[in-house]
Amino acid sequence: MSSSRPLVHLLLVQQKSALSRSLINRNAASLGIRQFQVTRQCSEQSPSAESDILRAQRKLRPNSPHLAIYQPQLTWYMSSAHRLTGVAIGGALYLSSMAYLAAPAFGLHIDSDTIITHFAAAPDAVKYAAKAVLAAPFTYHVSNGLRHLVWDSGRCLDMKGVYRTGYAVLASTVIGTLYLASL
Repeated sequence: MSSSRPLVHLLLVQQKSALSRSLINRNAASLGIRQFQVTRQCSEQSPSAESDILRAQRKLRPNSPHLAIYQPQLTWYMSSAHRLTGVAIGGALYLSSMAYLAAPAFGLHIDSDTIITHFAAAPDAVKYAAKAVLAAPFTYHVSNGLRHLVWDSGRCLDMKGVYRTGYAVLASTVIGTLYLASL
């Protein structure tokens, strides 16, 4: 008799846990919560089938709102512009260097005399526009680089200082671009 008592107790515990699981599952389903049950069959699938399942699950996930929910700020516009001007300046340097090295192979003459002659023959509006296009990324990148050096020294790191230095960079970019374009 004593051996049947633990068996009955075990059966009652199993029934109670099964009942509580079913109640939890029903409550979760009514709240819109999805539940996943890992079974032996699911864990024994081939790697390609698991990849297909993961791809299908990723398609059902919501997209992150990313930049659409944030208010545009001067700081992240300037950070993006600093990176873009750095890439543009570096790319222009590499492309012009490669053109200078490859020009003789194609029968072209890209040297200082040729560039000066063609530039001098251009109308004044084209000259100023070309100089401004080249000067703007350079002056912005240099000014913002100096701003980062100020930050590296531990100064102007509060919000007021960050915005003050940001507007100073924009002003120095305009002044520097106008000065270089007027030369």
